[in-house]
Amino acid sequence: MNSRPIMAVPSVFAAFDEDGDGKVSASELRRCMEATLGEDVSEEEAAAVLVTVDVDGDGLLNQKEFSRLTAGAGAQEEDDADVKRRCLREAFGMYASSPTEDTITPASLRRTLSRLGSHELGVEECRAMICRFDLDGDGKLSFDEFRVMMMA
Repeated sequence: MNSRPIMAVPSVFAAFDEDGDGKVSASELRRCMEATLGEDVSEEEAAAVLVTVDVDGDGLLNQKEFSRLTAGAGAQEEDDADVKRRCLREAFGMYASSPTEDTITPASLRRTLSRLGSHELGVEECRAMICRFDLDGDGKLSFDEFRVMMMA
């Protein structure tokens, strides 16, 4: 049963690689997620998913990374909690305010989202996004808060 989605990955990948550049961007992934999940997915949510499997860190998914994403939603990921945590840690690091600070601030979130192509968000919108998962009320996301957000 697990081999069927993997066999379909090249055609699915090609369908969502709208510009044919061999990479799936966050906006292309968003459309993919909307089509498969049947619900609206924000650009930020798609970007957050993308960074969890973007091994080479270029902000885009190649076919191998895309297949890891499509195959990784099953039981195999549940068995490999360490890999999942490492991927979340890497994604968190992209958004962290600095390499030495272990939090995501509204400014660092805006900066990273801008790099990923979401230029329309201001610091206040980023502050509101953080506020939803800021469990301790300090105005920043710790790794544990980020993990809760990504698992929601």
